[in-house]
Amino acid sequence: MTELEAVAVLVAGLAAGMINAVVGSGTLITFPVLLGVGFPPVVANVSNTVGLVPGSLAGAIGYREELKGQKDRAIRLACFSTVGGLTGAILLLVLPASAFEAIVPVFIVLALIGIVAQPWLSTKLARNRPENHHGGPVTWAGTYGAGIYGGYFGAAQGILLMSILGLTLPDDMQRLNALKNVLAGIVNAVAGLVFIFVADVSWDAVALIAVGSIFGGHFGARFGRRLPDAVLRAVIVVVGLAAIVNLVR
Repeated sequence: MTELEAVAVLVAGLAAGMINAVVGSGTLITFPVLLGVGFPPVVANVSNTVGLVPGSLAGAIGYREELKGQKDRAIRLACFSTVGGLTGAILLLVLPASAFEAIVPVFIVLALIGIVAQPWLSTKLARNRPENHHGGPVTWAGTYGAGIYGGYFGAAQGILLMSILGLTLPDDMQRLNALKNVLAGIVNAVAGLVFIFVADVSWDAVALIAVGSIFGGHFGARFGRRLPDAVLRAVIVVVGLAAIVNLVR
């Protein structure tokens, strides 16, 4: 990477850390930037997953007040996130690169639809939450499925988790967002650990994204509620569309 490209990756990590802490979908920032500076899609995805782990931890720490009283269900759901993340990471390594290049644009489109529809989804979910504070089979299955998706690619994993948690757990969105940060961080950590040992990782990119995402996660958790949701969605949609163009051209 050139110095200018390194700065771009660092800034992308910062933005991704902030967005992941507040909404999710930071990968839609870092992934296309890595593609833009010349990394192959699978290497970009693997390096991005590993690099975002410290930022996920920073975001979870930033929401520590909202995590109070959620220890039992966090531990329970973390088991499903762990297995899901491991499954997704194995799928990424087993399936051919051509499959990744074909599947990821579809994932991004679905993620962008979820982001655009998030206000409507949040309203609908708030009206239909069952009174089960610890979750049940639907919560567990959904968390496992989101873990598979996160381990395989990860963009909009947070949006998927918020939809699942909001539908199946009767709690306010800020507490669920805190739980989402923990579960998404676990998926990234599990998948990243697999990738470190068996995949082609660009450690330069990892270091830059990690540093940026740590600061981003901190500031995102601290100031994220003040950011206009519409602006965040617009940025993610634009960058997501750019990622699709990069992948299909």
